[in-house]
Amino acid sequence: MKKMICWLLLVGFSVGFPAGSLAEAASDKPFVVEYYYKAKWGHAEEFIALFKKNHYPLLKKEMDLGRILKVFATAPRYHSTEDGRWDYRTTIIFKNAEVAHDTFDSAPLLKQLFPDQDSYKREEQHRFEILDAHWDVPIKDVDLDAK
Repeated sequence: MKKMICWLLLVGFSVGFPAGSLAEAASDKPFVVEYYYKAKWGHAEEFIALFKKNHYPLLKKEMDLGRILKVFATAPRYHSTEDGRWDYRTTIIFKNAEVAHDTFDSAPLLKQLFPDQDSYKREEQHRFEILDAHWDVPIKDVDLDAK
């Protein structure tokens, strides 16, 4: 039964896709992910300060390596309901989907950027302690003019 299910899945995923087209699509198109952060009340400023101090430098290093094409952050101008509230959205445009999902080891970069690893780890732990929620949303463009 398992073999039949695997075969059906394999056939189902391969129908309609020319050989290699998925791999080619993944390797040549930027891959965009939006990261949403909802801080505990009164901690939004502290969160972004820690983000800029400890995480943004790593993202910039990955830009220097060509893994990331662009990083930017936004904050809502007005308040929303508590259940839909977020304080910061960081958008990362990766070189491609493969890079976004690989097993890149950032430890050497982190040691280079932050020689005092104890302080770095303590601050990063605190950055996540002051969050109420965090979610990641891979996004794609929608061509509104397409038929």
